[in-house]
Amino acid sequence: MEMTPEIQKKLQLLEEKYTSIGQPTESYLEGLLYANPLGYWDYIMTDTLLSLQHPRTDFPDELIFIMYHQITELYFKLSLSELKQIAYNGKKISDLGQDKGWNEKLDVQFFTERLRRVNAYFEALTKSFDIMIKGMEPEQFLKFRMALLPASGFQSAQYRMIEICSTDLINIVSLPKREELLSATVEDKFEYIYWKEGATELESGAKTLTLKHFEQKYTDQLLKLAREFETRNIWQKYLEIESAGEVTDALRKEMRQLDVNVNINWPLVHYKSAVRYLTKNNSDDTPATGGTNWQKYLPPRFQKRIFYPNLWSDEEKDNWGKSWVDEVLAR
Repeated sequence: MEMTPEIQKKLQLLEEKYTSIGQPTESYLEGLLYANPLGYWDYIMTDTLLSLQHPRTDFPDELIFIMYHQITELYFKLSLSELKQIAYNGKKISDLGQDKGWNEKLDVQFFTERLRRVNAYFEALTKSFDIMIKGMEPEQFLKFRMALLPASGFQSAQYRMIEICSTDLINIVSLPKREELLSATVEDKFEYIYWKEGATELESGAKTLTLKHFEQKYTDQLLKLAREFETRNIWQKYLEIESAGEVTDALRKEMRQLDVNVNINWPLVHYKSAVRYLTKNNSDDTPATGGTNWQKYLPPRFQKRIFYPNLWSDEEKDNWGKSWVDEVLAR
């Protein structure tokens, strides 16, 4: 084969790459001689992926329940990847403090595009949620769910991470405590994070086992993330762009859409599912798995979780999610 200038250039770049990390280029080139071609099944790890479903009952619809939640967690992982890129101005976290040619300043187009991606992930999940709402026989669900206790979708740590990365922590503090804790520490705000109220027993108000398990496993990790993102969450990055006079209509639109997707559309498709599966004789007295208080936890009009209150009018905030709930209940 002819040693073309293009091949010579690539060899030069490889030499520069491996020299910069103190590795012999020749050894890596030799490794290419012995490496097997990559198959799709190896790259995607198809066999492993398809082995990760372990139903606890013999009801076939439990497989739908498991796989949809697994898909959800994969989309959450993608969302967190985008949010972290924004937080670090497009840098890889491992490259911080090193000159790798990354821009020091957050580019507004980069910011907007990453938010658009997150919105696309959430919209894909929301639109596909009919798989959960209409795709399972209620009789099967109401039986196999009892074998899942005290596990609950409430325990999705990645969803909590998305919330923490998206806004100032005060905006996801329990509504009655927000004004009081406005200037409090991260630790004090976290103590009154809104989701704790969603996993209390309906009658006593005590913590459910679902919440106790979740806190035991994730509190330290989530608190660490809250400290890390106190000054680099999506709202703080927006303020940086705003102070530079570079906010665009496109960025503002994606910010508002993220607020709607995470705080209205996503919880309300769960609310719609709960109405279908957990109501009896027009009553909403059936607890979710783990005993979570879904009746007060899911509807946005109760919690008023709004990531970016400054981007909404008073009327929009007063009616946050209300029309969506009314529509669901009217069906």
